[in-house]
Amino acid sequence: MPEFCSAERDGHILTVTIERPEVMNAIHPPACHELSQVFDEFAADDALWVAIVTGAGERAFSAGNDLKYQASGGDMTRPATGFGGLTNRFDLYKPVIAAVNGLALGGGFEIALACDIIVASEKASFGLPEVRVGLAALGGGLHRLPRQIGQKPALGLILTGRGIDAAEALRLGIVNELVPADQLAAAARRWAEEILEAAPLSVRASKEVAMNGLAHASLQEAAEASYPGIRTMVKSEDFTEGPRAFAEKRPPAWKGR
Repeated sequence: MPEFCSAERDGHILTVTIERPEVMNAIHPPACHELSQVFDEFAADDALWVAIVTGAGERAFSAGNDLKYQASGGDMTRPATGFGGLTNRFDLYKPVIAAVNGLALGGGFEIALACDIIVASEKASFGLPEVRVGLAALGGGLHRLPRQIGQKPALGLILTGRGIDAAEALRLGIVNELVPADQLAAAARRWAEEILEAAPLSVRASKEVAMNGLAHASLQEAAEASYPGIRTMVKSEDFTEGPRAFAEKRPPAWKGR
């Protein structure tokens, strides 16, 4: 069993919780490796279609890199999948939702940015303070933030290292939805269940196209590129189940194959 995180299955949904509340859910390499294994299993399990990631307790989603552990001289080797086992996982097309329950700083913010949807508590706050301690946000934050909110707003946060509250994160487009703290888990679950109403292979193909299309210089190149997930979707049983269910005026019975 993992020591620094937990994973709870409920139907097609996996909820992953960072379990280091005594250090504001800061993540050290042993926790990274555990989280990487959890997300490996999520990616490989055909019965799991959506993941929710959150932090234990009410104070923090994750305060980022465990600087005290690093200062102690502990082994800093991390998995190839990146910080939290997620930030370098560029081939995961199953949707991941961040339920941010408090501080999301440094690597914690980068984990949230690596997710597809961010639902935040009104008590949440965000920031990349690495420049203030002589470091840099190398867990993808320096690339994801400008792409997600635009260069000028992103550099305003990156170059100063300042933090922002949940309301400003919503205004900047970092957060999809802001809810009272006691409604966070339910709100994240609602987003997951809404995704489950759609065909899982269509969801994954759509994420693949949306994300990988950004690698092309022009809209035409992106539109004309080949995406394996589209081929998988077209060959699936769900590709005919959706139109059939619509014609028969009934909810579709998705199989994910």
